[in-house]
Amino acid sequence: MTLDAEYFDQWYADMAVSPARDAIIARTLGLPPELEFACTLTWSGIAEMTVELRLPPDGRLLDIGCGRGGYGIEIAHRTGAHLTGIDFSAVALESARRISTRRLPAGRAAFHVGTLTETGLPDGGADALMCVDAVQFAEPPLAALTEFRRLLTPGGRIALSCWEATTPGDHRVPTRIRAVDLRRDLPLAGFTDVQVHDKPDWREAERAMWEEAVAEPETDAAVRSLQEEGRQSLKSFDAMRRVFATATAP
Repeated sequence: MTLDAEYFDQWYADMAVSPARDAIIARTLGLPPELEFACTLTWSGIAEMTVELRLPPDGRLLDIGCGRGGYGIEIAHRTGAHLTGIDFSAVALESARRISTRRLPAGRAAFHVGTLTETGLPDGGADALMCVDAVQFAEPPLAALTEFRRLLTPGGRIALSCWEATTPGDHRVPTRIRAVDLRRDLPLAGFTDVQVHDKPDWREAERAMWEEAVAEPETDAAVRSLQEEGRQSLKSFDAMRRVFATATAP
């Protein structure tokens, strides 16, 4: 299956009419359903990411691969940052704009079509950059990290969540995840102060989400998609670990 913009446009369109899908994620990850989260970062994970981004007062935050925008919008709400979100799904960005008008002051958020490796944003324009569960979609992930470095001002911070193979080369792990090695690639992209942490508590919350999803009645296309992803994820669950990486742009 090709996971291109057309695929994700339909994925997000199905989500938009599926309160059942959002309710599963909200219950298991401790997230407010009104922010319409699409990824698997927990509420406590958002708090950790907010701290590690070290946004200055009135700072400039980028959310790359933002999807429906909930994570970046929540961090901008907590910090008072100016938010710019980038995603290649125009359908997702429509939701992000709608959610941001409820959560952020007018003029504090903007959302644009772009990719992980071609954001269309200027050099050095951001104080902090976040990427939640998306860097693996770049080919290779290092190309995305290099683009992220270009976007940050000196001293700017990056925080990203993803998965890595527990054992390198394990073919139970999707190819795009096997390509992720943040401890190796963040320094290659020009970052310093690199920290990569295993997050077993986040991973166990994700397991609970998948288990609850597959046990739910099949109500609509978005729930079916979540259930299929859950079944595939649970088959090889122990072959991957959850990671949270932070670094500084020198």
